[in-house]
Amino acid sequence: MSNNKSSASGSFSEKINNLTDTNLLLTITIVVFFLMYIGAILFQGGGFLKPQNFLNLLNANAALIVLACGLSLVMITGGIDISVGGVTALVSMCCAVYLDFKGGNVFVSVLIALAIGLAFGAFQGFLVAYLDIQPFIVTLAGMFFARGMTTIVNTKPFNVANEAFSKLKMTRVVIPGLGSTNRKGIYVDAYVEIGVVVALLVVVVMFCMLRWTKLGRSFYAVGGNQQSALMLGINVKRTRFLSHLICGLLAGIGGYVYFLHVGSGSPSHATGAEMDAIASSIIGGTMLTGGVGNIVGTLFGVLSLGTIQNIVSSAGLDQAWWTGITRAVMLCLFLVVQSVVMARKKKA
Repeated sequence: MSNNKSSASGSFSEKINNLTDTNLLLTITIVVFFLMYIGAILFQGGGFLKPQNFLNLLNANAALIVLACGLSLVMITGGIDISVGGVTALVSMCCAVYLDFKGGNVFVSVLIALAIGLAFGAFQGFLVAYLDIQPFIVTLAGMFFARGMTTIVNTKPFNVANEAFSKLKMTRVVIPGLGSTNRKGIYVDAYVEIGVVVALLVVVVMFCMLRWTKLGRSFYAVGGNQQSALMLGINVKRTRFLSHLICGLLAGIGGYVYFLHVGSGSPSHATGAEMDAIASSIIGGTMLTGGVGNIVGTLFGVLSLGTIQNIVSSAGLDQAWWTGITRAVMLCLFLVVQSVVMARKKKA
């Protein structure tokens, strides 16, 4: 009997040891999210039982999912980008001004968002990769520049009244079979906003790229050890440049998804979004030292932060600092987990 127990425990520990750092952190993130959500259902009940509550979690955080995917990519290569919040605000303001004051159309506004994101990604990527300037300094300057340009474009917040944009903003994708009956006895369909569809497509594309393409493997190799990547024939500078370029592109896409959700332009939009994106990436298992990360984990990192906010609100702690405190505790917890994983890696 004791031999069976020891062999069972030995096989379990072997399975844990055989997990890669990326898969181990991903597993921890997913387990923690489900434990949190199940705990919320058990202790709070009510709205957490309704599928629409979970879908609203996606609706509210679709833009953050896109931004966090970009941050995860840069962090996998060992870099950082703290300009994505400023780029999101700039995209929202430029598109809002174009649609309302210039009589523009939705298609061109999407192109404007992509162009802004690509411009920031290309310029910052060039400075980081080819001039070897610290990414934190470069993207800090990018954040200040984007915030300043947002105010130059327009100083006052306003809602967009463009008819075509309003129709797109109100577009809902109905999820069959997940609706619920309200207090009046009327059946209400479950839905997601169009931005959620975009965000999930980004997650799928990024996951496939990192897992099954040569470029994706290059990102991990550069983040793990640049010298080893050079010896393998990987163009380190180009890889680092592309990581910032793609992050900038995703910032443009995320900015438009954010714009679709709020439907307005304001200099204060997306304040702190870059920090939420970094926190989501870390909680999702992306390591600040580079070489380890998973886009699926990033998705669950965003959902974990959103769930914490919902739990705090439903508990009656509406003050902003309670959300900040709980997020800080969770972030510190996952940083400790990452340190343990690093110690395990060095020991191995």
